[in-house]
Amino acid sequence: MQQDLDTNTSYDMKLSIQPQSPASDSDCNHHIQNRNIVVPEKLIATADGYEKKEHSWFAMSQIPTDFSIQVQDITFYAHKFPLVSRCGYFGRIEFQPQNSNLGCDLKLENFPGGAETFEIILKFCYGLPISLNPSNVAPLRCASEFLEMTEELEDGNFISKTEAFFTFVVLSSWKDSINVLKSCETLSPWAENIQIVRRCCDSIVWKASRETSTTQEIINEETWWFDDVATLRIDHFTRIITALRAKGMRPEIIGSCIMQYGEKWLPRLDIEMDGIGRFGYGKYELQWSITSGKKQEGDIGHTKEQRTIIESLVSILPPQKEAVPCKFLSTMLKVAIVYSASPALVSELEKRIGLVLENANVNDLLIPSYTAGDQGELVSSTEGPTMHNINVVQRILEYFLLYEQQQQQQQQKPGTLAISKLLDSYLAEIAKDPNLPVTNFQVLAESLSENARTCDDGLYRAIDTYLKTHPSLTEHERRRLCKVMDCEKLSLDACAHAAQNDRLPLRTVIQVLFSEQVKLRMELQGKNQTESGDNSDQEVSWSSTKKEVSALKAELEKVKSQMAELHRDYSELQQEHEKLTIKQRSSSGWMFGWRKIRKSALFHTRMDEEDTDESHNRQIQNHRGSLRRRQSIA
Repeated sequence: MQQDLDTNTSYDMKLSIQPQSPASDSDCNHHIQNRNIVVPEKLIATADGYEKKEHSWFAMSQIPTDFSIQVQDITFYAHKFPLVSRCGYFGRIEFQPQNSNLGCDLKLENFPGGAETFEIILKFCYGLPISLNPSNVAPLRCASEFLEMTEELEDGNFISKTEAFFTFVVLSSWKDSINVLKSCETLSPWAENIQIVRRCCDSIVWKASRETSTTQEIINEETWWFDDVATLRIDHFTRIITALRAKGMRPEIIGSCIMQYGEKWLPRLDIEMDGIGRFGYGKYELQWSITSGKKQEGDIGHTKEQRTIIESLVSILPPQKEAVPCKFLSTMLKVAIVYSASPALVSELEKRIGLVLENANVNDLLIPSYTAGDQGELVSSTEGPTMHNINVVQRILEYFLLYEQQQQQQQQKPGTLAISKLLDSYLAEIAKDPNLPVTNFQVLAESLSENARTCDDGLYRAIDTYLKTHPSLTEHERRRLCKVMDCEKLSLDACAHAAQNDRLPLRTVIQVLFSEQVKLRMELQGKNQTESGDNSDQEVSWSSTKKEVSALKAELEKVKSQMAELHRDYSELQQEHEKLTIKQRSSSGWMFGWRKIRKSALFHTRMDEEDTDESHNRQIQNHRGSLRRRQSIA
């Protein structure tokens, strides 16, 4: 780290004017002419000190003062000769007559450093001790240049002394260079004309680049100079960053320094919940507010200054994508729009955000559609009464799609899928704005191609939110809006919700129901195919069932043959019975014959076969019922 010299180092310069020896009478009549002022040699004045009274400053001397000078609201009463002998400015001007309405001999307008600096100049001219330090060297150097205190008038005049202190003390110290550069903010254009600003900036750039180049492996040591540089005025900061970029400093470091400066000087735009606002989002209201750091500014009043800062920061951003994150670019874009920055710079920020849009979140895209007035208040812009600027997001999305097209031509991985989710979330957020026209919402929803979304659940949620916030939409507008959504890309949960959604048009509900049925059918078919292909136990069960059916069929055929044989025997018995009836046999003979038939083995066999056939039929029916239940369960 740069070792600073002692910033409190002071140089006491006791400069005195030695009175000349007494002159003769003839010399008394001799006058020393210095340009426009004739000063008698015997009137050379010295001061033992000075005295302050309210808004007046008096040189304490035995000789009365003959010269009054007003600087700001202080009037200095001094002697002409000490000033004329060391300041070329007083030697070439014409003084006002004593009866002037000014109340003084001379009034110095726009004097560098003001009355405090002029007091030190008077002390130097009178030979009183003064102290030079980094806080006053720049004003004194500019004031000495203003008063033309050159070496032509006197050796070791004030210009040479302040220049030596600035060169050998200030420029060798990092802290002193920063302090002197900050003191130059009120010394324009004198500090610029005598190269104080340029030399301080060069010293800072040299020290920052040298220290960074030797400690690049440690991030903390790379950024040690950020805090000091962030305290500078924007034009000085811009000059330093431009010089560091020219020296080849890495864009990540440049970007980090710009971010720290922006966080310190740019206001922050927040959304506040307010119950009496103008934008109804449910039972609460949303309002934009401008805050700076942790302190909210009730009256910004610096619209022009903020515009200058944001335009300067955009102009010095490194062109590399990785230089600054998307969140900071979004913050700069919001401030640029609110403070009406140059359209070219706004467009540049939109392009840069489009290049890194896949790293953005919803809050980064919530850009206000308001601008700051002269007193810092928010007023409606030309974008309409909506709370969010939809047109800016539309342009950012177009830049992203153009960039993605170039990436696809170079066979690089696209990020459209991530952007589709981001856009759906953004649509769901802006859908809460009751002043958002349906056309703007629909155009933004249709920005992506049909194959950009693999699932339309997020888009359905956004459309449902918009329909809920805008219940006065006509049937035609609702149908047109729902056409943006592809019902076939809705999940089963989304289909179940949409089928019961009264806000959707009837045609959309029918499409959702049809899509739901198709998905259920495909899911069942896929499950059957999966189970038949993966479940080996179920295959064994099916094969065993087929064997059982074959065995039952064989037994059924056997039963059928036995039933046919039994039927033939029964027919023969029936014929024999008819013969006996015709012959009108006695009842005893018939009963005897019937008992004989029942006792025969053939009758018992036939009855057993009938029972067997009946049991087999019952078994087959039970097995078929079981088989149907298995198939229905599957």
